[in-house]
Amino acid sequence: MLFHIRMDVHLPENMPSETAARIKAEEKAYFQTLQQSGKWRHIWRIAGQYSNISIFDVADNEELHRILSSLPLFPHMQIEVTALCRHPSSLHADDR
Repeated sequence: MLFHIRMDVHLPENMPSETAARIKAEEKAYFQTLQQSGKWRHIWRIAGQYSNISIFDVADNEELHRILSSLPLFPHMQIEVTALCRHPSSLHADDR
């Protein structure tokens, strides 16, 4: 199943910079593992914001929830999820 995810990150202003750097490094490592597995298919930064738009390709809602709630930045995120399905006019065979 494909999902369009918007993630807005809101780190506390009083978070020590070392803590923020550690969490961001953990997030990047986890993200890269998910991207290599094909589960996190695309990510785009939203210009001027600490936000992204991503496309996930996972088995179901439960797997998506497990992945998102395991993100190191999850406690500091506002997340919007939209389920996607293939458009009949799409020319791309991998749009499942």
